[in-house]
Amino acid sequence: MSNELFEQLEQRVNSAVDTIEMQRMELDELRQENERLKNERQQWESRLGSLLERFRELDASTASAPDTGATSAPEAPTASPSW
Repeated sequence: MSNELFEQLEQRVNSAVDTIEMQRMELDELRQENERLKNERQQWESRLGSLLERFRELDASTASAPDTGATSAPEAPTASPSW
């Protein structure tokens, strides 16, 4: 009977070791994926920052440009049509 208990314990220990090894491999994969996602996020933030800076530059150049009247509405005719 003691031999049966020892075999059961051995099976449980082996099962636990296998489970731990699988979880370690999964953890390693998840860490790699997390690092990849962090890098991707950093690239997106950099690209977004560049786009925002270009919009700011465009806005600043538009605000500092003299008003040429090209953006104003056309004037209404002053004379009434002759029928």
